[in-house]
Amino acid sequence: MVHLHDPCARGSIQAAGAAVSGRGPGGGWRVLAGAVLGSSMAFIDSSAVNLAVPVIQQRIGGDLSAAQWIVNAYALMLGALVLAGGAAADRYGRKRVFLVGVALFAVASAACGLSPNLPALIAARAAQGVAAAILTPASLALLGASFEDKARGQAVGVWAGASGLMSAMGPVLGGWLVQAVSWRAVFAINLPLAAIALWLVAGHARESHGERAGPLDWPGALAATAGLGALTWALTEAPKRGGEAVVWAAGAAGVLLLIGFLGIEARAKSPMMPLGLFRSVRFSGLNGLTLLLYAAFGGALFLLPFELIRAHGFAPAAAGAALLPLSLGLAALSPVSGRIASRLGARTMLLAGGLLVAAGFALLAWRAGEASYWTGAFPGLVFVALGLGTAVAPLTDAILGAVPPEREGAASGINNAVARVAGLLAVALAGFVLGGVDPQSIAGGYRIAMLAAAAGAAAAGALGFATAGRR
Repeated sequence: MVHLHDPCARGSIQAAGAAVSGRGPGGGWRVLAGAVLGSSMAFIDSSAVNLAVPVIQQRIGGDLSAAQWIVNAYALMLGALVLAGGAAADRYGRKRVFLVGVALFAVASAACGLSPNLPALIAARAAQGVAAAILTPASLALLGASFEDKARGQAVGVWAGASGLMSAMGPVLGGWLVQAVSWRAVFAINLPLAAIALWLVAGHARESHGERAGPLDWPGALAATAGLGALTWALTEAPKRGGEAVVWAAGAAGVLLLIGFLGIEARAKSPMMPLGLFRSVRFSGLNGLTLLLYAAFGGALFLLPFELIRAHGFAPAAAGAALLPLSLGLAALSPVSGRIASRLGARTMLLAGGLLVAAGFALLAWRAGEASYWTGAFPGLVFVALGLGTAVAPLTDAILGAVPPEREGAASGINNAVARVAGLLAVALAGFVLGGVDPQSIAGGYRIAMLAAAAGAAAAGALGFATAGRR
């Protein structure tokens, strides 16, 4: 998946910077380079692997559900555990947790590249997701201990820009590696990045902790992981196994576990998801917008490589380059849309962004049978990029503005998790519109999926317009 943004990065770094001890130079710019390299592994992996999935499915077999799990094993662990990862960094030390996360990501990446079969690959992808949930929050929090106030803002800007650039490179790099070397090389590229990140951070970063870090919410983390896992499995298996009792049982168990998760969070002393934040209509509505928008985007981006590679015969490198308008449009428009939103208001920008994304997906559905990229996929991708570039920055600021300043870190973490879970569930639902991964099945389901994504994006824009101005 093309990486949209690290939701609410400003709130995360403010929360980290306010709670560090021993702040000083600490080889700051070397630490920044290490943090960027570490987090970039997760961003590249999210976007590059999608381009490799159609080829992996051809090389080592498996049906559509296996292809879905190559993506979702990673997304499940990352979405369920990213909040716990941030809390672990506060409690056990940002440097220590970051180093553990990067080392685990490197080991899991090597296991992915060496996997002899799909079960081994899916298990290694799950391990990558755990590592990404550990290292991603810690990579940003590291900067709070290495830079003073003014320099910290500059460092965060470099971190966000470099991470976005790495994400933009992901589809192109992934497609080229798959075509020129092997799908296994997509995972091997993480090893030198991890080695350099470990060397830079281990040698130059200072350790820091959260001043009020409480005990980790292990019951909540386990309930969220088990609930999302059971629900994702049920949604993935339902299209091919119909009304089998085991599918219904897994789905019901997933829902009950997620309800139990809410009960755990309501009683926990240090909850990973403070439910009190959802008393704000604005915060709840904007997270609903995030769920709909990222679900539409995540499902569409899972299917686009199949459409380009399997249905239209694009080479993997060409398919990766075909997605560049999304990343370039986001990079160019996000800073501008933030300034425009300060004058027009977030509500207008969120509505406009959602409708533009919806128009883009509708265009992709309309031109689904067109073999030429420039008259088929390109116009729709441009509209999607325009819409995302219009909506993402105002959404981030609106989320942070919906809570008191001291809760921005928690709000940003929740929004980040919501975005990732949205993509997870959307990919799990792909089987309901695709009967398989052969060209005929892809062609038949792709148009339906794009229309569903258009409806979701339009609903997201309407929800943002209705709630962004409310308290």
